[in-house]
Amino acid sequence: FLEVNDLELIARAHQLVMEGYKLMFDEKIVTVWSAPNYCYRCGNVAAILEFDEHLNKNFKIFNASPQVSAEAHGL
Repeated sequence: FLEVNDLELIARAHQLVMEGYKLMFDEKIVTVWSAPNYCYRCGNVAAILEFDEHLNKNFKIFNASPQVSAEAHGL
């Protein structure tokens, strides 16, 4: 598929990855998940995939923000 369509990588989402991202199939497919601590209970980290001017991949990993109660927000 990649060769026929002159592609080097398939980047996908919509599947929880605990580490924020997961490279598969000789790094030809990557799943990126950008919602840390999904549904406030999964304990996962999030990731963002960046490419530089030479199309080198760089993943930035994010932890969830600390939870703040509604009372702390005056709600």
